[in-house]
Amino acid sequence: MKHLSRRLFLQHLRCSLALAIACAGGATFAQGTQGWPSRPIHIVIPYGAGSSPDVFARLIAEKIAPRLGQAVVVDNRPGAGGNNGTASVAKAAGDGYTFLVSTNGPLVYNTVIYKKLGYDPFTELRPVVLGGAQANVCAVRTDSGITSLGDLVKAMKASPGKFNFASTGVGSLSQLGVELLKAKTDTFAVHIPYASSPLAILALLQGDVQFACVPAIAVMPQVKSGKLRPLAVSTAKRSALMPDIPTMKEAGLPDIENTAWMAVMAPAGTPTEIVDRMNREIDEALALPDVREKLASQYMEPVGGTPEDLRKFMQHELAVMTPVIKRSGATSE
Repeated sequence: MKHLSRRLFLQHLRCSLALAIACAGGATFAQGTQGWPSRPIHIVIPYGAGSSPDVFARLIAEKIAPRLGQAVVVDNRPGAGGNNGTASVAKAAGDGYTFLVSTNGPLVYNTVIYKKLGYDPFTELRPVVLGGAQANVCAVRTDSGITSLGDLVKAMKASPGKFNFASTGVGSLSQLGVELLKAKTDTFAVHIPYASSPLAILALLQGDVQFACVPAIAVMPQVKSGKLRPLAVSTAKRSALMPDIPTMKEAGLPDIENTAWMAVMAPAGTPTEIVDRMNREIDEALALPDVREKLASQYMEPVGGTPEDLRKFMQHELAVMTPVIKRSGATSE
């Protein structure tokens, strides 16, 4: 009995110690998250300055920094179609001081396009919030002689191999949308990827490429200046921000509908409390009238929602776009 009592006492002691350690750990964790943030937060943009994610991130950073009580620094890390910057956050410490604003390609499409991507956005990143979306606009130079999407298709058929098109990188929507256009119209054009939408538009203006279907923020200023002619938007319906530009469906291509979107993500190890706090802060910022007005001036529409909403959205995008990517033949090889 003495041996039994001693054994029970030791078991009780071990359980008590384990419970005390667990409680202490939980208290430390709670104190750590309650004290967050205690230093500047970095938001990585895997594209160049002036790109849509860059514009979006800087606008949001300005609003949430005072509420968080710390500076929110936007860090541009372009390269490899957005993969480099996205991968850097996927591999970063989940301490609540590194976040990401990335897009369709690095977050979904590239998992199909790249055999060795180097990171898994579905397991190494945590969804925070779906930030915003905008239509891609297909455009040509005003001196091209092309006045409609139908004209562009006819010109490509008449001169196979003559046309190049710019995109914001391999696996970006600006590539895949055109690849789908080519497949549906049995046409050919050479894909020339660039590190950002401003660089893609510069190539179009310089005549290095003959057309591009890139985010409206990069196209519309040149449309207003008279240098580019918009042919169509990529969305299912006409954009309220660009009501005069027809959809691809109106141009006779009903199966081509897509939207350029951007999402805020965090390293997978980031505590739920911090992810939820960032979600709330960004969601509230997106609801501010001046933020919505500024986004509209950049041809962006705010989305928002919960981290779970974003997770489901990304899964849906993967299911919808995988056959499109495979059909288009887009590959990193």
